[in-house]
Amino acid sequence: MRRVIKFTLLTFSFLWAMACLSQQEELVKKIDKATVQAEVIAKDVQLVDVRTPAEYDQGHIDDAVNFDVSDTETFSTQIENLDKDRPIYVYCKKGGRSNKAAEILKTKGFTQIYDYSGGYDDWKKVE
Repeated sequence: MRRVIKFTLLTFSFLWAMACLSQQEELVKKIDKATVQAEVIAKDVQLVDVRTPAEYDQGHIDDAVNFDVSDTETFSTQIENLDKDRPIYVYCKKGGRSNKAAEILKTKGFTQIYDYSGGYDDWKKVE
């Protein structure tokens, strides 16, 4: 009988842990150029360019604001002014920094995070 109870508790614990893990992973969705074009451009969204100010000044997507994720302390302060319950779109040059930004946003309580993983380099490509 003890074995059955132990097995049942372990099974429920495992299922509970997996459910929590999958919920966390769903907070950040990777998106592509077509999605940015359809859902972001000319829309009232929170679009954040997480590159350096120098990179941003050389060009950026639509009405993106520039919050440099390499300055983690300032980045954390800047994102406090954003609405945590509205979708937020982040991008960088190629996807590395935007991934870091998405993780920070997740820990700060943002609920709908979209990471344009192709980044500005992908955006500039002519198709």
